Amino acid sequence: MLSVVKFISKLRQCILLCMAAALVGCASIPAGVEPSPHDPWEPFNRSVFEFNEGLDAYLLKPVVAGYRFVLPEFVRDGIYNFFSNYGDIYNIFYNLLQGKPGYAFNDFMRVAVNTTMGLGGFIDLATPGGLEKHKEDWGQTFGVWGVPAGPYVVLPFFGPSNVRDTFGTVADLESDYLFKYVKDVGLRNSITGLRVVNARNTYYEAGDLLDGAAIDKYSFMRDAYIQRRQYQINEGRDDEEPQMPVYENPYQ
Repeated sequence: MLSVVKFISKLRQCILLCMAAALVGCASIPAGVEPSPHDPWEPFNRSVFEFNEGLDAYLLKPVVAGYRFVLPEFVRDGIYNFFSNYGDIYNIFYNLLQGKPGYAFNDFMRVAVNTTMGLGGFIDLATPGGLEKHKEDWGQTFGVWGVPAGPYVVLPFFGPSNVRDTFGTVADLESDYLFKYVKDVGLRNSITGLRVVNARNTYYEAGDLLDGAAIDKYSFMRDAYIQRRQYQINEGRDDEEPQMPVYENPYQ
């Protein structure tokens, strides 16, 4: 047990050192890439993006590969459904704050159906039953309230964001029961780790597709994030839903 604690401590120190090294320097913008008016901090953001990419390649993705090897698909689906159902509880609250009682009632019914007949949320019966999922978070709620997005920013570990959604992420974490209020530290850390692995598993193959494409991955993910967040805030009134970025914050 002590050796495991030491390993985790050394791993954390290594990650912090790597992050500090990445943040000290600023990555250059590739030749031929047009600067975006939404991204005035692009050199800094690219350095954080490169750090996140390295963390994903050398730590998170191998863990997810082992996760997929050890657990059969139906078990992984059950874990995904459980956390999705847990997120729907918060979606009820967010939709009420955004003035969407119809969506809030829909999400309440999703929780009721999946929690009771879906064995605590491990089986998603609501979606095939016609109860559509509405994924919400504090950042989106702030956007509906009229808070401007501010410049695009890449957060260490959390990935694509903007100034408004950065504050939203903090609010998400502070209000998340499984992350903030589970008293057993070991259980809380295990749940958090499982949520991160589950979130990355959802986009396991999508990352490989982007890596093999002849595009600037940073620009693609930035533009997709900005378009998708605007779509979510507008509820799709203006445009068709854009292609989703590879990474999503597991706490949103």
